[in-house]
Amino acid sequence: MVRGMGNTPFKNKSVLITGGTGSFGQAMAKKLLEEDICSKVIIFSRDEWKQWEMQRSDPIFTSHKIRYFLGSIRDLKRLNLAFRDVDIVIHAAALKQVPAAEYNPSEFIQTNVTGAMHIIEAAIERKVEKVIALSTDKSVNPVNLYGATKLCSDKLIIAANAYVGNQKVPKFSVVRYGNVLGSRGSIIPLWKQMVESGAKALPITDPDMTRFWITLDEAVDFVSRCARVMKGEEIFVPKIPSAKTIDLVKALSPKIKTEVIGIREGEKLHELLISPEEAPYTFEHEDYYTLLPPVHDRSLEDRISRQRYKGKPVPKNFSYGSDNNPDMWSIKKLKRIL
Repeated sequence: MVRGMGNTPFKNKSVLITGGTGSFGQAMAKKLLEEDICSKVIIFSRDEWKQWEMQRSDPIFTSHKIRYFLGSIRDLKRLNLAFRDVDIVIHAAALKQVPAAEYNPSEFIQTNVTGAMHIIEAAIERKVEKVIALSTDKSVNPVNLYGATKLCSDKLIIAANAYVGNQKVPKFSVVRYGNVLGSRGSIIPLWKQMVESGAKALPITDPDMTRFWITLDEAVDFVSRCARVMKGEEIFVPKIPSAKTIDLVKALSPKIKTEVIGIREGEKLHELLISPEEAPYTFEHEDYYTLLPPVHDRSLEDRISRQRYKGKPVPKNFSYGSDNNPDMWSIKKLKRIL
């Protein structure tokens, strides 16, 4: 389980969150404002109504330290304006719905891939100190368009470290984790709504399906920690639990029936956070893993020697999947969480 952060990387910093009105963005902004040590929090998003709803949802989102900046990551000029005097960018903006990506691939490419390119260019132009981008387990050996766009985005973010030149900044890193419990668009809020509405059965795709799960608070804490320790070019993967989707249903409503509807287009039965192909570049720490890029102008040994934090190389052919995860949540544990 992901633990707390300790020292914060945000003291006296101006922090911009792309996709700031999403579940993660709001949780991250709230933590930053409650800590009250950063100089400014900028919410960058494209929907004025969601920004208005965010301001109304909690008095903390009307703090004198928060700013709301309308714009799209597809718009490079707007990003250049937004990134002025920003120290840290947390890039959470993305199109994420798997079936929608299968039907609207060009829209996902424009946001998730071209948008990442714009983030990189604007961050280098404005000399941002750090950029940390959020990724997903679906980027590992992707079988759907969403996962493929996030794989491209991750590759772009990591490669951006080679382009900063003599200015030495920004440093670019990626955080990769699984499904977020209770986030907007996840299955659990839908199931809860169906149970409250008197549904006789809940839909599941496959009784054997497994997924990685992390809470919003844990995701925020892990991103904060990675923003503190990052040197640039790492992909950080937290050690988090897995669960069967059918066990989630049993934990939520033990007596309700389930209706198997089949795996949707673009879905996997199980997810990977680290593939066997990534094992030679993966290093284990107490409660997370670090992946270094396999292709670079420096040798792997040289890159390892530069790291001030030390990790243990994982075994050959190691993989970290939602089905082979040693930390598999029981129904009893799930009940406590839900």
